[in-house]
Amino acid sequence: MTQPLATDSLKHSHRFDEGNPLAEKNTLRVAVLTAVMMVIEITGGWYYNSMALLADGWHMSSHTVALGLSVLAYVCARRFAHDPRFSFGTWKIEVLGGYTSAIFLVMVAGLMIYQSVERLVAPSPIHYNQAIAIAIVGLLVNLVSAWLLKAGHHHHHDHAHGHDDHVHHGHHDLNLRSAYMHVLADAATSVLAIIALFGGKLWGANWLDPVMGLVGAVLVSVWAYGLLRDTGRVLLDAEMNVPVVDEIREVIAASPVKAQICDLHVWRVGKGKFACILSLATDKDVSPEYFKKQLSIHEELVHISIEINQGGGYAA
Repeated sequence: MTQPLATDSLKHSHRFDEGNPLAEKNTLRVAVLTAVMMVIEITGGWYYNSMALLADGWHMSSHTVALGLSVLAYVCARRFAHDPRFSFGTWKIEVLGGYTSAIFLVMVAGLMIYQSVERLVAPSPIHYNQAIAIAIVGLLVNLVSAWLLKAGHHHHHDHAHGHDDHVHHGHHDLNLRSAYMHVLADAATSVLAIIALFGGKLWGANWLDPVMGLVGAVLVSVWAYGLLRDTGRVLLDAEMNVPVVDEIREVIAASPVKAQICDLHVWRVGKGKFACILSLATDKDVSPEYFKKQLSIHEELVHISIEINQGGGYAA
């Protein structure tokens, strides 16, 4: 009687992100803190008639959405980590959320431009003292948020030691890093609002306020464009220009068993982690595991499928 094929040893997990609990907790804290400050700034900017403060509040809304989606991604990745419906894990939930928020940010930037131009054409009085106080509080919130996110980054950094520089870079929580950089950009917008308000109060330069609103709109637009570009590239699997593709080619070219690449597909399945399908032509009798072992030096390759075409198509 034919014995059933043992497949347990061939099974492997499709959970490509190891998680970062401290980052998840701190990102949630920052999201709540930023959402509260966003409401205060938008309300204060409208009530005290400050476009710079409104611009900073709307820019904070982009930050709030991004952080909220990051929290959702952490939660979903953890909750559905072993759900068989997700062939390559749940990380792209975060990417899809980022793409959606970027579209929303484009509309927000358009609204900010419209309102700023309207204030340039028809200026109205601004309550500078109250607006400046709210803007300073907003800047302090940004600094606290940056400190919280940096703490999560360093915690993850400590758990990733022991690898070389190339591998360690692949283990960075890129989602957390992007949130941290966005907080710094948000702080810069707060500084612009404070400069505009002080300029108007001390030197009567009322035009500075709507101009800084336009500058804030440009910052939101630039961030939205970058987010659309980066998330769109991942969602469309346009990853054949990443460094790991050249590294795969180098490994195959340097292999003791000569082989030619017939077909190669690489796409991102996690933060700094990739899957690849590789079709090789060779005149030697070797198994796919032979080449998988050689490619395993690149730890960012977490899912590798190799097809061997012996004889046909190989040219020495």
